[in-house]
Amino acid sequence: METSDRGPTTAAQDAHRAAEPSGRPAPPEWPRPARRIRTGHSRAGVPLRATLALGLLTVAAGGAALALGADRRDPFVAPGNPATGTYTASRSAGDQAAAAVLAGPYKERPGPPVAGVRRAAGSPAPLPASRPLTAAPTAPAPPIGALFSPGDDGDPAHYCTASVVDAPAGNLIATAAHCVYDGGFRTRLVFAPGLHDGIAPYGLWVATRVVVDPRWISDRDPDRDVAFVQVRRHGRSDGRIEDVTGAERIRFDAPPGRPAQLTGYPGDGDTPLTCRHTADAQGPGQLRFPCPGFPTGTSGGPMLTDLDPDTGTGSLIGVIGGLDEGGDDATSYSSRFGDAVATLYHRAAS
Repeated sequence: METSDRGPTTAAQDAHRAAEPSGRPAPPEWPRPARRIRTGHSRAGVPLRATLALGLLTVAAGGAALALGADRRDPFVAPGNPATGTYTASRSAGDQAAAAVLAGPYKERPGPPVAGVRRAAGSPAPLPASRPLTAAPTAPAPPIGALFSPGDDGDPAHYCTASVVDAPAGNLIATAAHCVYDGGFRTRLVFAPGLHDGIAPYGLWVATRVVVDPRWISDRDPDRDVAFVQVRRHGRSDGRIEDVTGAERIRFDAPPGRPAQLTGYPGDGDTPLTCRHTADAQGPGQLRFPCPGFPTGTSGGPMLTDLDPDTGTGSLIGVIGGLDEGGDDATSYSSRFGDAVATLYHRAAS
């Protein structure tokens, strides 16, 4: 399955797979970095004068390349604080991003109220596996929505999925780290919960603070492909998203092999896809969900267990990401929600 923002497989991901008892041969070892070439007068066989001239030419060419690179740099990506894995968005960036989405084919129209979704007390519903076992269109759920990051090209298409997760301040969503950080933090994030047919029935919500594990920033560790984002209603400072959409509960250290439901928005449509199967262990740091049919755009989609039959909300135990930044055509993955994700959640919710 191709998922949004997927890059080439990293060495860490290959090593992770090689450790699995899958019966597949281990991938070839990545080539070692080439030895650093010495420069200046210590480089054998090159006269000092020629070396100095070559050095000046290299500096000039490098400066030109940096200037060109600066011109091509994405203006909507920022370094944030790599040491803490955080980025704080400006109010203007969020409101401009929401305006860019509304300038396209998307509109805000009030949807039905979602009373009692936040903390329902119904018994968990059974989750029989989907038949046929493939992702299929489903009705939108208020806490689950599409994630946008509009640029200045007039194309506000959504590219990832996120879900509202219960938190004390009532303003938190969960998604995959690769959806919000890829060489820098995306600065214009917009979340449309319950999106359908070009309509945002519960409004557009923009990022105020993004939190990822610093180990995702340093080496794209597939076991750290989780992000939490604090949000607010665009154009406003008050209001809690949980009070509007309800929220999924969050669960850490859920045992593998549990029946689960996976949901995500494809990048080319406003109808979510869902599938029910089991969330199996893929080593100590990953969950594996074998169900085909989750395409580009579903990254960050919630993996839920213990669904409440009255509200449809459940316990969040993963998001589409992790190995291969989501998986392939047949299988989706998620970073396990263990101690590291619990720590990340508590940092984001504070």
